[in-house]
Amino acid sequence: MLSPVPDTDGAPFWAYAARGELRVQACGDCGELRFPPRPCCPHCQSFAARWRAVSGRGRVWSYVVPHPPLLPDYAAQAPYNVVVVELEEAPRIRLVGNVVTHAGAPLGSFDPAQLRIGARVRVVFSGGLPQWVPA
Repeated sequence: MLSPVPDTDGAPFWAYAARGELRVQACGDCGELRFPPRPCCPHCQSFAARWRAVSGRGRVWSYVVPHPPLLPDYAAQAPYNVVVVELEEAPRIRLVGNVVTHAGAPLGSFDPAQLRIGARVRVVFSGGLPQWVPA
């Protein structure tokens, strides 16, 4: 499995995820939630930031189902889903992940034929990575 390579701005996201918390960056001045993390607020141009916990509930905004040929480590797990999830409390924030049957389940554990745009999901964590399960 590929592991994320955190940069300075995104490192707190991964640190919270390792603790089983879904947090997104919020402007310290106007409060606007933003993702991906960055040093400056795109709304008010403030450099003040904090990390706000979010519910981890969302909806499938889009998805794909990769099939071989793929990188060798992923070809054995195909087909599996890759989803874009729109967060419930911040619809402009969309996170990429996989829908699985339960926390720690392998990539292909959820039948891709069961995925639907708009399906409600909630976050779970496995090895510090956010994953999604049907809500």
